[in-house]
This record gives sequence, structure tokens and C-alpha cells, in this order.
Amino acid sequence: MGSKTTPQVNGINIAAVEAFRDKVQRDASLADNQPTVIATWVGGYRSRVELDGKTMHLGGDGDFNSMEALLGTLAACDVDLLAMHAALLGLEVKNLRVEATGNFNLRAYLGLEAAGSGYTGISYKIILNAPDATEEQIRSLRERIEHSSPVGDSLARSIPLRVEFSTD
Repeated sequence: MGSKTTPQVNGINIAAVEAFRDKVQRDASLADNQPTVIATWVGGYRSRVELDGKTMHLGGDGDFNSMEALLGTLAACDVDLLAMHAALLGLEVKNLRVEATGNFNLRAYLGLEAAGSGYTGISYKIILNAPDATEEQIRSLRERIEHSSPVGDSLARSIPLRVEFSTD
């Protein structure tokens, strides 16, 4: 008797995605997330960022700085999104790359201006090699990127930020 394997496309467990999507369809609150990350100064320009036992470093020699990580987060989110939706369409992805570029100025960061050190614009290019994709499937994937990217959507709209500052 052979073992039953879970169908995967692009390394994504289709049954698990579809099962979760069905659960969310029945109970939209299952899609709500509210993570809290903690960034701790390590020294110099370097921070350790933690979430649920996972750790990464930003800043310092050899690591992405925060602004580079923001672009990387956008690109990685869209790689994830495209790979999953291609898999749900049954499309095998041979290659997928997202190139993100942004422009920002460090004057406010350096204290030379009162505000305005963030990106003034971000553009990105998606290079997808899915040889069996139809034009309709490509159109569907493009729509997913334009309307369903959590990071892209977050960057495209104004998100209220509240800062609480305390000393210990």
C-alpha cells in the first residue's frame, strides 16, 4: 500500500491553503492578525528584532538596514503571494523574482530637517517564468498583486502611527 502524499505546487500545500481559506470564508475573524515585534538595540546601528521566538538583525555591518528591509519585505511578500496563487491555479513556477527600488533622503534622519525621511516613491518589477500560464492566469496573478499584497496595500495607504515614549 503506497503512502498518500499531499499535493504541492511550488512547494505549497494546496490542500492546507484551501482548507484555511474555507475556514476564513466561514469565520472572517480567523484572518485577523496583530503581531507585536520587539526591536532591541544591540550596539552601533544594529538591532535585534524578535517575534514569537524568531530573531533577525537589522542595521550594522553586513545586515539590511531598516529601509532596505522595507523594500525586501515588499518584494518577499509579493513572491509569497504570487507563488501561492500560481499554485492555487495549478501553475508551476520555474522562476520568480521581484526587484523593488525606492528613493529616500536622510536629511530628517540626520536631524537636518524636521520631517520627511521616508520613501518618496517605490517601484517594483515582477519577473515570472510560468511557461504553462495562460493570459487569463497572468491577468489573475497581476490582480492579486495589485489588490491582495498585505505589504503593498500597507505601503499604498496612509496608516495611522501612534508613538508612546517612556524612559526607564
